[in-house]
Amino acid sequence: MIRLRRRLGLDALRDDSGMAMAMALIFGMVLVVMAATALTVATSGLKKADTDQDWNGALSAAYAGIEEYQSRLANDNSYFKYGNDDAPFTKATASKAAGSTIDTASLILPTGDQANKAFGIGATGTWATVPGSAGTSQYRYEVDRSLYASKGTLTIRATGKVGSSTRSVVADLRQKGFIDYLYFTDFEFKDPMLSGRSVTNCNAVSSKHAWEGRVTGDNCGEIAFGSGDKIYGPAHSNDTLRVCDATFFEAVTTAKPDKTPLTYTRQSSTGAGCTGQDFKKGDPVGVGTIGMPDTNEDQRRETRNDLTSSDVPLPGCLYTGPTDIVFTDDGKMTVKSPYTKATRTKGDAKTATEGSALADCGIPGQAAGQLGSAGGATIPVPANNLIYVQNIPLPSLLGKSNVNATAAIGDMTDTSCGNNHVGYPVSGEVAPAGGSSASRYDAGATGDGTCAYSARAGDAFVKGTFRGQLTIATENYLYVTGDLKYSTTDATTNILGLAPTSTLWVWNPMSSSNKPLLTAQNREINGSVLSLRHSFTIQNVGKGGERGTLTVKGSIAQAYRGIVHSGDNGYIKNYTYDTRLRYMAPPKFLSPVTTSYGVTTLSEVKAGYKPDGSTAP
Repeated sequence: MIRLRRRLGLDALRDDSGMAMAMALIFGMVLVVMAATALTVATSGLKKADTDQDWNGALSAAYAGIEEYQSRLANDNSYFKYGNDDAPFTKATASKAAGSTIDTASLILPTGDQANKAFGIGATGTWATVPGSAGTSQYRYEVDRSLYASKGTLTIRATGKVGSSTRSVVADLRQKGFIDYLYFTDFEFKDPMLSGRSVTNCNAVSSKHAWEGRVTGDNCGEIAFGSGDKIYGPAHSNDTLRVCDATFFEAVTTAKPDKTPLTYTRQSSTGAGCTGQDFKKGDPVGVGTIGMPDTNEDQRRETRNDLTSSDVPLPGCLYTGPTDIVFTDDGKMTVKSPYTKATRTKGDAKTATEGSALADCGIPGQAAGQLGSAGGATIPVPANNLIYVQNIPLPSLLGKSNVNATAAIGDMTDTSCGNNHVGYPVSGEVAPAGGSSASRYDAGATGDGTCAYSARAGDAFVKGTFRGQLTIATENYLYVTGDLKYSTTDATTNILGLAPTSTLWVWNPMSSSNKPLLTAQNREINGSVLSLRHSFTIQNVGKGGERGTLTVKGSIAQAYRGIVHSGDNGYIKNYTYDTRLRYMAPPKFLSPVTTSYGVTTLSEVKAGYKPDGSTAP
């Protein structure tokens, strides 16, 4: 105050004259400072609000990018082939995968009407616009499909941009399909090839779902859940479920389109009313039909060696005719396949005249250690890959024959049922008959040929302790001939798919007096089962008495409901869902005719691009 008086020349005054002026100046200066400060704070707040809005908006734009990519996959199941190979995220993945056995085939940039701005990269690259944002909210994404072939997973990095902010998220996408369910059926009645039913609504050609007009009078052999069944996993049927005394611990869905009166029927297998239904997650919910593909030809295609630079970068193993496979805990398998001549083909395997036979699938031939020898060929389980077992082709009468052809002479005809040349039927076994015999309906011949163990059929006989990642697909049957369990080594990554075109049989051989030849009780199967045209069921299900418990850890999908217990015969069910199937799949496993991709993991990562589009450090 004294200094201020001196500067204002007030010291010369003998009294307090001028003090009022000094005080006014002081308070005026304080008000000016306060106003300036308030203005600065307000301006700063506006800038911060804008920054926060851009920051949050950029994350929303990144999420929008993930959702937009999902919609493209839903509309086009093959959209996974598109992307930008020069995108930083894609290039980094390819670099890490170099020399590995995963899918690193080049991505394709869509052109013309299919061009996608979200595949832009760099400062001059394009961005896609979030609808309704008037161009202020944008995104781009990069595709990593290195785990698509082995696990069915696509990884996407999406970067959103709003104003001066960019943010990135990484999402793992997996096809929604059959392995999302512990239990899946297309029809809830017995396979017409086993029941012998030929009426219009329940034969193999024109089967109808109950909600489409099938009636009780059709007597299709509907099968109900009951007898204390416990289903420890999600379940779906395209048909109307019959449920009695059964407990479902997870969600249940059906293609039945309405709830009048219910999305399921309180009826037993005989059509009688019943009680005891227990749905822990609520009554079944009506959803759309999940269509099953007609064939597994896409899987056979995965054994071609002439598409390595495009659609089949990692060919699997092709075996021809009856093939016996025993897995061991060390990650190996012993394969007997005496009529295999080429384990990969140049061109369609059904007509190919050229092929190859490399050691990784076993060497064809009869010498010790080869596929046709008594001891078979012992080789490592194909890594993240597929085995396909096909029927034996016939030689061509004109021109070159199929590389795997064998003439139908001697004991190699379609009616050669006494010896399939890999050990079946076993000594003392009376094999189920084919044709129109009654034993067919009880025990089984639903596929190619007229007998259970045809010498020409593409049948696989499988058991053992499995370690690895593999799918086994067959043109005809797949028999599980003993326990088929995952190894405790690498337990978190072991995964197996079992995908016959026809029936998957739990092998249950009988003698002439209908006594079981297997003395051991119980059976365990680990893996994902998919029977495209028929069922997952027990061989000789109506014979042999009680066989103990059938434990399945994985998933089961089938065209028709398979029977595992009949009267006082067969197995009691103990089915548990493998929860790993929510985020991983057996390699090269089949998907529904139409499908969508769900997000299994989602996390924010460091921004991949700067606001100007250049790559972030």
